[in-house]
Amino acid sequence: MPTATMAITPTDMVSMLDYDFMRNAFAAATIVALLAGLVGYFLVLRGQTFAGHALSHVGFTGATAAVLLGTAPLWGLILATVIGGVAMGLLGERLQQRDVAVGIILALALGLGLLFLHFFTAYASQATTLLFGNVLAVERQTVWLLLALAAVSTAGLAVISRPLLFASLQPELAEAKGVSLRLYAVLFLAIVALATAECVQIVGVLLVFALMVGPAATAQRLTGAVGKGLALSAGLALAEAWLGITLAFYTDWPSSFWITALSAGAYLLANLADTIGFRRSIRLAS
Repeated sequence: MPTATMAITPTDMVSMLDYDFMRNAFAAATIVALLAGLVGYFLVLRGQTFAGHALSHVGFTGATAAVLLGTAPLWGLILATVIGGVAMGLLGERLQQRDVAVGIILALALGLGLLFLHFFTAYASQATTLLFGNVLAVERQTVWLLLALAAVSTAGLAVISRPLLFASLQPELAEAKGVSLRLYAVLFLAIVALATAECVQIVGVLLVFALMVGPAATAQRLTGAVGKGLALSAGLALAEAWLGITLAFYTDWPSSFWITALSAGAYLLANLADTIGFRRSIRLAS
């Protein structure tokens, strides 16, 4: 690989894409980043970032169980996160109930995860990949599976987006109008579960916030318009994923580190810009 001090030229970019694993990485990152940006926007808007974090740990428990049973970890990851998401939605749709429900599911998942890790010592490399992700190891068939899951998740989000937005911004009025808060909580968290399972393939269990929450939080700091916010969130997630993979290729540092660093950096810059703008408006008003 080129060293970190070498300038990246158009020829280098072409040579990077000559590798099958790099094309698979960019394809998987594109699919997952766009989905994470869209789903994450509603997750942050609804104040359920803790749920997304908890679901990633639930997914790790399912993935380790699948490996122990001799099946693909992705299937265990998907099954566990969907079950966990639905359970969280059923146990509590209001803010106070959400925290309790998420805490209960997370505690159960961590307990089971500890048990499975006791038997997981022979699969240390797989455990590390699940925890921190490795987009450069994604295979072609996995890319197609991610695309199918993303299509289902995006279609589901599109169907429930209007009542979900209503229930998120004005829950009391939405309930008075006949919108079932519990139903949309369950449906949304099922979609979040699928998105979380996909994000784990890119950045791992411990760094899901990087794609699911970082770009969405940044977008909401920069604009209050829902449409623009969704587009900006998806765009930021995509840019961070692509740039993170490129930097990983040319520095030989983990892609998950770069994606996480870029996500945190973008959020800090957005906060700085927002703070400067706020102070400037105060000075103009005075």
